[in-house]
Amino acid sequence: MKTAITEMFGIQHPIIQGGMHYVGFAEMASAVSNAGGLGIITGLTQGTPEKLANEIARCRDMTDKPFGVNLTFLPTVNAPDYPGLVKVIIEGGVKVVETAGNNPQQVLPYFKDAGIKVIHKCTSVRHALKAQSIGCDAVSVDGFECGGHPGEDDIPNMILLPRAADELEIPFVSSGGMADGRSLVASLAMGAEGMNMGTRFIATKEAPVHENVKKAIVAASELDTRLVMRPLRNTERVMTNDAVEELLRIEKQKGDALKFEDIIEQVAGVYPRIMMEGDMDAGAWSCGMVAGLINDIPTCQELIDRIMRQAEDILERMNAMARA
Repeated sequence: MKTAITEMFGIQHPIIQGGMHYVGFAEMASAVSNAGGLGIITGLTQGTPEKLANEIARCRDMTDKPFGVNLTFLPTVNAPDYPGLVKVIIEGGVKVVETAGNNPQQVLPYFKDAGIKVIHKCTSVRHALKAQSIGCDAVSVDGFECGGHPGEDDIPNMILLPRAADELEIPFVSSGGMADGRSLVASLAMGAEGMNMGTRFIATKEAPVHENVKKAIVAASELDTRLVMRPLRNTERVMTNDAVEELLRIEKQKGDALKFEDIIEQVAGVYPRIMMEGDMDAGAWSCGMVAGLINDIPTCQELIDRIMRQAEDILERMNAMARA
């Protein structure tokens, strides 16, 4: 299947694995890329330029297909070495960067000069238009269903994607609620040129996370995520667990007086304990409502092949309906 996204990134299938904290290691990115999609290494999980350079080199040893790096720009007191991270991405020969968080305008000239394509994650049409105006090559449009940060507008993809198609000139992919061939065909119908999957890729054999995490996603329904940090306007969709329910109790008790320090135990530094050690009640971890559509743990190759087969079957059925 050829779309503007497959052509732009030099990939076989219009499927992208989004950057995910303590998931987007070389094992994950290379498995997706080898299966014909676009795998993404999560830059801030590595933390330092030296570690990211090593991870890019490891991924290069595992695949000869295109892969990308996610670089998320966060408002923080102790900012990562962003210039160093940008430098090793360029020196590592990476051809695609997924940016997220704050405006990436300051790094775009460096990536452009190196011939690197930039796709920016957006949760609203206005942010997508801003990304287009500053020179991003494509955007990933995240609906309210997504795991992680869905923004503060609460617009689901059935509305957000057609709105993006009406307004944007650059290509975009759907993100949030994406799991199978139905997701892909629906996204294409609404104007997207492909789809970005996060949660679905965690529940794969190659995902370098604890088996408890994969089992939790398979066992969950679409009712098992929660929205946390809404009072702080830093909303995150996470999988429910004991720590998350305690976090929500604190938010309700504190009301408008809530401060980040009040919930730091439930949200800060918990990812290694969850993703690496499998402590499923350690704290809040990003997970999409799409967990309700995930019932198995295939390889990335099996998953992507199945998605494309489903998509082709749906398109054929729709074409037959049109011919009738």
